[in-house]
Amino acid sequence: MTETGFYILLGMRQEAHGYSIIRQVEALTQGEIRLSPGTMYGSLSKMERDGLIRFVREEEKRKLYQITPLGEQVLELEMKRIRRLYQNMQEVCENG
Repeated sequence: MTETGFYILLGMRQEAHGYSIIRQVEALTQGEIRLSPGTMYGSLSKMERDGLIRFVREEEKRKLYQITPLGEQVLELEMKRIRRLYQNMQEVCENG
């Protein structure tokens, strides 16, 4: 999973629209990751086709999406992978 995909799914744990996720990702990463609208909306379309997120409703001309159970499983697997990477890095740095 890409870093972008990870942050988008993380932002979809609650209903959200694309622009709110763009702002959330920027805040979480202290501005290191800035998603362009094209990247954001292209990712949302792909994730929806893949069954990772679903359209919930439209509010003030903004589409709200939420993560699906499949998306939750994928996100959980990615979080486990990241935790393992971090633990391995700590072990190597402590022993090296």
